[in-house]
Amino acid sequence: MKTMTHNRCAENTDASSRLEQAYKSEKPRLMARVRAAGRSLEEAEDLVHDVYAETLAHLPLVAGIRNLPAWINTLFTRRLIDAWRHEKVRKASGETTVAEETLREIIKGAGVDPQEAYVRDCLVEALNDALRVLPAAQRRVVEAQVFGGWTFREIAEATGESIDTLTARKRYALRNLSRALRHWIDR
Repeated sequence: MKTMTHNRCAENTDASSRLEQAYKSEKPRLMARVRAAGRSLEEAEDLVHDVYAETLAHLPLVAGIRNLPAWINTLFTRRLIDAWRHEKVRKASGETTVAEETLREIIKGAGVDPQEAYVRDCLVEALNDALRVLPAAQRRVVEAQVFGGWTFREIAEATGESIDTLTARKRYALRNLSRALRHWIDR
């Protein structure tokens, strides 16, 4: 057992060093290919790093690959084609890219603070996550009141449950939601 673990460690170390060597030797060539395809330096670096991160995730398989640079090149070519197809679909759907400076000018002109929007979006996401983990009965009462605009009497008539039961469920739900949001704020 100890020998097998030692052998796996040795194989992973060998695979890791082979991958590092392939990265150093192939990165300039891969970057040049992406740049020649009209991508920005950032996009090129992202694409190259994605390929190597994916390869690193499959490190045990690397030991069985004879020509690692060729394998990485093939994986890279597939990623490049996927990026090209994605761009083609975006253009066909009418989606356009806007320069970052233009976005900043629009945001500044509109008087919107992107950080406020980000915090608000994060808060909404945290609230939705907290709602999803509520017990179903509590969630139904909160959703009916908040999103449906129903009164306790209307919910009681629709479900056949007492108003006291529904108010208790809402009270427990609000306590759970406030606890979850307090945890989100403290993070």
